[in-house]
Amino acid sequence: MKTLKYSRQREELYDLLSSVKTHPTADWLYGELRKKMPNISLGTVYRNLALLIEAGKVQKITVGTSTDHFDANTSNHYHFVCNCCERVYDLDMEVMENLNQEAEEQSGHKVTGHSLLFYGTCNACKEKENRKDVLQ
Repeated sequence: MKTLKYSRQREELYDLLSSVKTHPTADWLYGELRKKMPNISLGTVYRNLALLIEAGKVQKITVGTSTDHFDANTSNHYHFVCNCCERVYDLDMEVMENLNQEAEEQSGHKVTGHSLLFYGTCNACKEKENRKDVLQ
């Protein structure tokens, strides 16, 4: 892991990201940071996210849309992505370490890890759909 020189902006960004479980986007982080640091730029947020990712303190979650999400929880865990609202949720399930070995055996490549995204409709969006159905 890369050691980073101290930066107040980076510290504020990391503290904010660590305080939420919502897997925010860079735009959301930028909006929240501006409340405390009005002069921060979106470019600074992106640069610091890149540094935190490189240092192994943050992970980027690319969900197939144009917007990346970020997570300060860098432990190996799975995510659920809602196809409707594009929110990202942590899944509280055991990581299947045997997948690494299976992939290695199938491919012949050296597998060092994996990430897994599940897609579907979150409970909040399901409830909205159910309310629409009832009103029709």
